[in-house]
Amino acid sequence: MKILTFSGSTPAEALKKAQLEVGEDAMLIETREIQKKSLGKTALYEIVVGIEKEAAPKAPAKSREPLTQQRPLAQKSNDVLYNISEAAKQISKIAEVTNEERSPKRENFVQSEDLKKIKDEIEKLGDKVKLIQNMFWEEKSPKNSFPIPPEFAEIYRLAQQSGMNQEHLDEIMQLTLEHMPSKMRENSETVKRYFQTLLRKMIPVRMESFPRAGSKKVVMLVGPTGVGKTTSIAKLAARYSYFLDKKYKVGLVVLDTYRIGAVEQLMQYARMMKLGIETVVDPPEFSNALNALRYSDYILIDTMGSSPYDKDKIEKIYDCLRSNSTEYSVDVVLVLPSSIKFEDLKITYENFAPLGIDTMMFTKLDETRGFGNIFSLVYETKIPISYFSIGQEVPEDLVVSSSDFLIDCLLHGFHKGEPS
Repeated sequence: MKILTFSGSTPAEALKKAQLEVGEDAMLIETREIQKKSLGKTALYEIVVGIEKEAAPKAPAKSREPLTQQRPLAQKSNDVLYNISEAAKQISKIAEVTNEERSPKRENFVQSEDLKKIKDEIEKLGDKVKLIQNMFWEEKSPKNSFPIPPEFAEIYRLAQQSGMNQEHLDEIMQLTLEHMPSKMRENSETVKRYFQTLLRKMIPVRMESFPRAGSKKVVMLVGPTGVGKTTSIAKLAARYSYFLDKKYKVGLVVLDTYRIGAVEQLMQYARMMKLGIETVVDPPEFSNALNALRYSDYILIDTMGSSPYDKDKIEKIYDCLRSNSTEYSVDVVLVLPSSIKFEDLKITYENFAPLGIDTMMFTKLDETRGFGNIFSLVYETKIPISYFSIGQEVPEDLVVSSSDFLIDCLLHGFHKGEPS
């Protein structure tokens, strides 16, 4: 294959030069902006095309890079092959520039023949981009026990890069291939929408519910050291007591007497929000603390952080739960950081599981770019998610769980400040 480049003041102009030079046998490799339009300078765009050697024109190629500076064709095409959306954007830019060139006066008239030809050429080159994608995807696609079609390349790459467990990804991909209607496989966008819907249905979430009249909810947060349990307690307390339609009475219990700083931090939050707070040193005191806060609608319990391998500390939390002689059932929430890999999340879950985990809460979403690890843990354990903590601000950085939010983060990344 021979690589040729053509330039122009607009993508449409460069594209037209390519069409006149090499005809319809060229395959679009890339379009890029070489020089931005500025005062005294016109914009400059470059289009890179490839043609089979037999079909190469007799005229010398223009703007060829020196051989020592050229990358192999596979490498040149890498962005196109493994980022389908980027190729679509490039083609869209050409179409947008073409549309911008039409003056308002001409919009009322029939398109000129030149514009029609350029539009047709854009569509043809778009098809040829897909041919390139197919050719290289067959060579570089994962070697699974089942073939993954080229249209699935983008969604497979996104899920794989998100940190999703490979076995889970392959299992879900195979499920998708078996059940997805054949008409929806025509392009990567419909594949992506179907895959996104399928992932959403696989995530169990706990709908937020509130205490009925005369009853109360007791929630205990457990988890490793440094995951943000104390800050999460403060966020929940502020939410329940100030930011819902009904202002609930909230009481706090602290088991984390090992860390004086954590106790002082929670007491400071309690003073700011005018909340009752009790401390527990030994398991027998646990029931007394709950009874002392019986006037509350919510009782939130902060526990000592511990290594997942520190069984003594986990056992002490278990002793408190076992010593509960009140009529109140305790909802145990495992707090986990989203910034560690799936294997570490799984080990942490397994070590805290004897406490009887009811839901999971994930923190530090603003400190990572991959969310497939969260999906894989929930997919494997079937434990629902209750909340996401997306930063340090109290109480703003708390999101009630939803499968839409997690899958959007997984496929498109988390962008703080944008509506979920």
